[in-house]
Amino acid sequence: MARGCAGPGVGRPARTDPLGALPSGLCGVDEAGRGPLAGPVHAAAVVLDPDRPIAGLADSKLLSATRREALALQIREQALCWSVVAVEAAEIDAINILRASLQAMRRAVLSLQPLPRAVWVDGNQLPDLDGHGFALRAVVGGDARVAAISAASILAKTARDARMRELALEHPGYGFERHMGYPTREHFEALARLGPCAVHRRSFGPVARAYDRLRSA
Repeated sequence: MARGCAGPGVGRPARTDPLGALPSGLCGVDEAGRGPLAGPVHAAAVVLDPDRPIAGLADSKLLSATRREALALQIREQALCWSVVAVEAAEIDAINILRASLQAMRRAVLSLQPLPRAVWVDGNQLPDLDGHGFALRAVVGGDARVAAISAASILAKTARDARMRELALEHPGYGFERHMGYPTREHFEALARLGPCAVHRRSFGPVARAYDRLRSA
């Protein structure tokens, strides 16, 4: 887990109505890495500083890698609070990817100091944050509509990409540094050639079938 501050389960149904006014001290939350066959899923929570706006925030998927990295540095330096949490492949396999993503979001929010009052999450599911007094809201397409969620998407994506580059050194031959664990042709060919490694998600169909082929060989 990584976090910074400036100064002193299964998801619930989402609200998808118009955004209206943004609450003061809004915490934006997003995840990265639900679709890959290997590696962790990351989630980030960010409270932006209204006195230090960051230009160019957008859905991380629409930004170049260079632009994402530059914005991530700005976010970590200028946000009031931020946190990034990873849930590893073994936990993903134990509880499934949806629950793992929501658990990462929950941990990211609860690791913020101080805790925010309002939490808006990208997508149509909410992590279990009952009992903490948060004003919770799920926002479909929030990573393109709400600056704090855009910032969270950028931190989650850049943190996960960095981790996958580390895993590429620990598990050479799979090309993690290029496809980041996603189900590309290169990745499928490496799975067929090398079999799964310790950071592959065994509960995902292509990985499970690769294990089956190893057992039957």
